[in-house]
Amino acid sequence: MKKKICIATGTRAEYGLLQPLMNLIKKDKSFELQIVATAMHLSPEFGMTVNEIERDGYKVNEKIEMLLSADTDTAIVKAMGLAMISAADVFKKLNPDLLVILGDRFEMLALAQSAYLMNIPIAHIAGGETTEGAFDEGIRHSITKMSSLHFAATEIYKKRIIQLGENPDRVFNVGALGLDNIKNMKLISKQDLEKDLKLRFDSKTALVTFHPVTLEKESPKKQFEKLLKAFEKFHELKLIFTMPNSDTGGREIIAMINKYSEQRENAYAFTNLGQKRYLSTLKYVDLVIGNSSSGIVEVPFMGIPTLNIGDRQKGRIMGESIVNVKCDEREIVKGITACLNRKKAIGKMKNPYGNGTAAKQMLNIIKKKTGKISSKKKFFDLDF
Repeated sequence: MKKKICIATGTRAEYGLLQPLMNLIKKDKSFELQIVATAMHLSPEFGMTVNEIERDGYKVNEKIEMLLSADTDTAIVKAMGLAMISAADVFKKLNPDLLVILGDRFEMLALAQSAYLMNIPIAHIAGGETTEGAFDEGIRHSITKMSSLHFAATEIYKKRIIQLGENPDRVFNVGALGLDNIKNMKLISKQDLEKDLKLRFDSKTALVTFHPVTLEKESPKKQFEKLLKAFEKFHELKLIFTMPNSDTGGREIIAMINKYSEQRENAYAFTNLGQKRYLSTLKYVDLVIGNSSSGIVEVPFMGIPTLNIGDRQKGRIMGESIVNVKCDEREIVKGITACLNRKKAIGKMKNPYGNGTAAKQMLNIIKKKTGKISSKKKFFDLDF
């Protein structure tokens, strides 16, 4: 009898990371792949990316509507409540043998809570990491404590998960899933990508992704204003903006990006590039700017520098190709200059996030462990 492996996804970026694992599960005759789409996937404002999942040939078994029309902290708490209400019926219907969750977003916490209370084992990807500038930090570790199987991206992250009381027999360092796509995906040619995006890679170009920083006193709007002011020092730099996520303050940043790109010939805004176009774009840009985890994990593997702004990713293990600056106009200007000057040396720098074989390792472990683990577990004490 096939084991039912349920993949939960709420954002375009997360779906792109999960694809290599989804493909392997779908092809394996011992598994039945189930997909639950929620949050930003079901929002026209964020590109209605559930359609992208279905166009890629996957069956979306269930959809959980949860996002409200606001992105305040109150709205996000209410959205989590809505997600849990729907998840109860969804998980009862699907009855998966294992729920796979990636990361640290609030919608994943809602689904994890639901599955945990329904005694559905959880496999958690990307635990043990730290992001001190966002409430993702607490969410990630909370999901870890509800999970029975753990896939860490580095050895240090593996040790942190064990430090949280998880049994070492259930914690595995497999590397980062995002590198699998870079290693195996056939990327779009420069000519075809230029035609698709309606722009030319004929000058210095930066890919910009800036998410709200949820645990800082300064508003996301004021932080993003500093970045836009810094760009005024680089009139020759072409800017490709991708939109932020649905965290508190995200909609303000979206409005600012749209206004900025409408007023400048060198700025382009995209609601959703999708994984293939995103990775293909990385191949032809000169640097990545913002505060996304992709700039820390996947971008170094492409051999280009990342300017990481502020504290959102503070605490993550970072390679040598990453330049860190405070969210300050002058520092951002210096950082952009430094990244543009060091591009040629980046390709030789080591990336600490593995070699692009994470999905295969996960599949083999899931095969061995599914049906032999449960939500019931003992706290693993370190030697004191």
